[in-house]
Amino acid sequence: MHLPILRRPRSLDNEHLVTHHSQGRRLDSANLGRVQPRCVDYYPGWVEDADQLFARFRSEIAWEQHTIRLYGRSLRTPRLTAWMGDAPYRYSGIVNEPTPWPQAVADLRERLRDELDVDFNSCLANLYRDGTDSMGYHSDDEPELGPRPTIASISLGDRRPFVLRHRSTGERWSCHLGHGDLLVMRDESQSDYAHAVPKTSRPVGPRMNLTFRHFRPSAPKTSH
Repeated sequence: MHLPILRRPRSLDNEHLVTHHSQGRRLDSANLGRVQPRCVDYYPGWVEDADQLFARFRSEIAWEQHTIRLYGRSLRTPRLTAWMGDAPYRYSGIVNEPTPWPQAVADLRERLRDELDVDFNSCLANLYRDGTDSMGYHSDDEPELGPRPTIASISLGDRRPFVLRHRSTGERWSCHLGHGDLLVMRDESQSDYAHAVPKTSRPVGPRMNLTFRHFRPSAPKTSH
């Protein structure tokens, strides 16, 4: 598998940036390229053999669909997930038990470690089977990730809108992340923003994203 060396990150230009909303106002397209948050880096087409990896990961990763309790009801999460890491990880109220690293995922992790200089030790993978699968607004701000985590997200499959929303101002930025793109969220990306992959009525095929992160397992509780 060949992965190119990281290039200088590119701003989310008009081709990939969908909308920008500020206090209910829609800005014209001339402004779209200038509003990308500084805590986000975008590397289009970072994975060159994206089609092969998508097919391989769909069959090799141990996908699961969890059940959550919401307002007293049991609901199945609207996506499939898999957690690869060295220890269990609590995410969205679900304890994710780690599964073995497929070799190709481990190779991606090592390359990201080298090129971003971050000791990624885990990967949360999401599989959106069609437009009805989604991820609601949230921030990856669990204590185990630290106050200013760096999260590297690789997208495979059909393009889907990825939305960032500022916690204080409500400003939103939306971009289509596509086959082989790499998006790096860092610094204040989790403390100041929430992000989502909303449902869409547009006919779309499956989309997969692999989010690499460094987490510190919680210390076991002791009795006194």
